[in-house]
This record gives sequence, C-alpha cells and structure tokens, in this order.
Amino acid sequence: MARLLTSGTVLVLGGARSGKSAFAEKLVLESGLQPLYVATAQVWDDEMRTRVEAHRKRRQTQWQTMEEPLELPKLLKREARQGRAILVDCLTLWVTNLMLAEANISDRFASLCAALHGCEGLVVLVSNEVGQGIVPDNKMARDFRDHAGRLHQDVAALADQVHFIAAGLPLTLKG
Repeated sequence: MARLLTSGTVLVLGGARSGKSAFAEKLVLESGLQPLYVATAQVWDDEMRTRVEAHRKRRQTQWQTMEEPLELPKLLKREARQGRAILVDCLTLWVTNLMLAEANISDRFASLCAALHGCEGLVVLVSNEVGQGIVPDNKMARDFRDHAGRLHQDVAALADQVHFIAAGLPLTLKG
C-alpha cells in the first residue's frame, strides 16, 4: 500500500475495472480523516445507474457524498479542509461533462489545478487512463482522449503521489 498522507494531492489512474476506485477509497479510509466522496457521474441510463449503485454499496455509510458534475474546482475550494479527505471519482467523467456542456476545457483545467494548489487536507482524484489503446475513430473520442491526457499530466505534475492501478495492483509512479 502507498505511504499514507493526511494532506496533499493524490492521483489514481487505471483502466476500466482495474481496481482504481477501491484503491483510492482504501487510501482515504486509512488516512483516518473524515471521508467525503465527490461523484462527478451523471446518470444517463440504466447501465450507469447500476455502476453508481455498486459504488454506493461498496462505500456503505461511513462516507459523506456530494455530487458535482461540473463545478469541481468550486466544490474543492469550499469543502477542502484540515482533517478531511476528499475522494473525487472521477476526472474522466468530469471531462465528459465539461465537453457535453461545451465548457472552456483549458480554463476549467486551470481552475482545477489552482484549486488543488490551495486545498487543505487530502484530495484523492481517480481517473481512467484512456490513452493506451487504439486511436479512436471519431473526433469527439479523440478530443476526449487528448483532454484526459493533458489533464492527467497537469494533475500529476502537482500531485504528491501518483499511482497506476492494473489488475487491482498499484504501481507508484510518484511519491
């Protein structure tokens, strides 16, 4: 397991069903801090509803939960504090939401990084690593992959720890 932090920023990357969310949840709970789960997902269909419900069941009642599909930097500025660990799951869903809202992606990424620089307490961010597969066949998917890759680089540069999860096993890239 990773060295436990009680403040700072941690980025947890991995593919679909890699175990990244469970790893991040364990980091937060083992910190001993008050856990806050920030969900960026928007439920658009039954399959997504099932995924969200599975995450809720795994977390049980020890977590306070907030949903924030778009204004993540504002939420972090408002909610981050000493004694609290915030888990954001996940950045790639947040990118999707921003794209669908036709938001200025560069500005939003800069706002997120600025908010992370000013956060007290612990912030653990989960995200899907989507750049290791084939080149997508359509512009929107390529734009998404490129946005996610840029965001991961920006967050990794300022993070205290970065972990890559594959098959449930963590590989520490930084920290």
